Amino acid sequence: MGHCYHHALSSVRKWGGAPEDYLPLHQWFDEPSKLIIADFRHRALRHHAEGIFMLERFFGTTITISTGRVVPVRFVGEQHVREDLGFIPSFADWVRCIRPEPWMGRAQPIHRDVDPFAIPTHSEMEAV
Repeated sequence: MGHCYHHALSSVRKWGGAPEDYLPLHQWFDEPSKLIIADFRHRALRHHAEGIFMLERFFGTTITISTGRVVPVRFVGEQHVREDLGFIPSFADWVRCIRPEPWMGRAQPIHRDVDPFAIPTHSEMEAV
């Protein structure tokens, strides 16, 4: 499923109400990451079990839809991820698929006598 509105229509078929009842939840899954990368990889940010729990923390345990029915937020999140991926992976499932690059593990030594926020002098810049 590609668009949040279609996820919302699917929610209406499952629990009733109107698409607008569910749209903010489905948009939460996609909005920040689709701004960064506009292909399926955007899903790595929130389309997993931990993302569903984050959704619940952000929106609360339940929502009350326009008909007055109370719907568990987790159910809506599970629906969204299953419709996009076919199952609910863990965040670890996504990370296992990331090919490590050398720059990912490089850390600069931390020196106690150096202010990390200080602006380097001209001679310090030339040394780099």
